[in-house]
Amino acid sequence: MRRVVFGVLVSCFLCGIFAVGQAHFQELIPSKGVVEIGDDKTIELSLIFSHPMENQPLQMGRPAKFGVLIGGEEKQDLMSTLKEIKVGGHTAYKAQVKADKPGDYVFFVEPAPYWEPAEEKMLVHYTKVVVNVFGEEKGWDCEVGLPVEIVPLVRPYGLWTGNLFSGIVKQNGKIVPYAEIEVEYLNKEGKIKPPTGAHITQVIKADGNGVFHYAMPKAGWWGFAALLDGGKMKNPEGKEVDVEIGGLFWVHCEDMK
Repeated sequence: MRRVVFGVLVSCFLCGIFAVGQAHFQELIPSKGVVEIGDDKTIELSLIFSHPMENQPLQMGRPAKFGVLIGGEEKQDLMSTLKEIKVGGHTAYKAQVKADKPGDYVFFVEPAPYWEPAEEKMLVHYTKVVVNVFGEEKGWDCEVGLPVEIVPLVRPYGLWTGNLFSGIVKQNGKIVPYAEIEVEYLNKEGKIKPPTGAHITQVIKADGNGVFHYAMPKAGWWGFAALLDGGKMKNPEGKEVDVEIGGLFWVHCEDMK
C-alpha cells in the first residue's frame, strides 16, 4: 500500500511539473500565406489559444485588439470581423478578411490577459502573421508598434522546409539582447508524437543584438514566442501578480516536391 501511495504521489508531482512547463501560444493562422492573382480574395483567420504541439486548445477571452497593417502604411481595425467559436469545448475566434489591394498584410492581435494558476502569472501574447497579396512584397518587415514583437529578417512566406527563419526581438521599439524564444510546431491533427517532453517546445536564445535563427524541419506552421517580463497586473481574484508578455510570430513552410 505504501508503495502504491508513494507511486501516486510521484506521478502527481511529475504531472504537476509537466503542466507548469507547458508552453502557451496564441495562434493567429490564416487560411493561406500567399494570395495570387486569380485566387479567392477571402482570407480566413483562426485565433486559438493553445498548446500547439500537444493539440490542446485553451479558453480564450475576446481580444483587446485585432487588426492588419497593409503595405507598411495602412492600419485597419478588424475587431468587427471576429466571430466567437468553440474549439475542443473552449472559446476561440475566427475572422474573414477580403484582400482587395496588393501588398503584405501583417495581421496582429492583442489577446485578453490569460490567468495561468500553475505559473501564478497573467499572460499577454501579442501575435503577428504575414500574408502576401498579389505579389507586391512591401511591408513584411515593418513594425506594428506592439509592446513586444518579433521583426522578421527573412521574408516570412514562400519558405521551403529546412529554410532558416531569423528575426529580431524588440520591446517598445528597442532591441532585446539574449531574449529567450520558445518554438513550437502546430500539430493540428495530433499526428506528431514527441519522444520526450523536451521535444515539445524548442528553446533558443537571441544574440546580443536581439537576433535569433531557427531551421524549420517539417512542413506546416511554426510559432516563435519571445517571452519577457511585463510588470504587474491583477489576476481574476484581484491579487497583483507578475505578467508575462510575449511577442509571437507564425511562419509557414512547404515541402519541396
